[in-house]
Amino acid sequence: MSVIRKTYTTEFKMKVVREILREEKTLSRIATEYGTHANVISRWRDQAFAALPGAFNDQVATDQAAKEMAWEKEREELYAEIGHVEYATGLDQKKCGHLLNSR
Repeated sequence: MSVIRKTYTTEFKMKVVREILREEKTLSRIATEYGTHANVISRWRDQAFAALPGAFNDQVATDQAAKEMAWEKEREELYAEIGHVEYATGLDQKKCGHLLNSR
């Protein structure tokens, strides 16, 4: 018999982590109330703390925007290249069409 793992939404995880940060209840009590294991919500808390410094760093947002712009430019260049290849292929088919039809 296999064990089926529960999956939790991001919203649910955020709700539980907010509850932990309030420090009104113990970790065990929160885990019981939400039907999870204390180790699972401890991991969520640690992940939230690890991601927290990036939330206040404007440089991270600037870097992300620069990466997105570079990606978009590369994407446009690739689509242009695909268009050129399709156009050239179409011309080749027109030029060699009589050879293909003679078979």
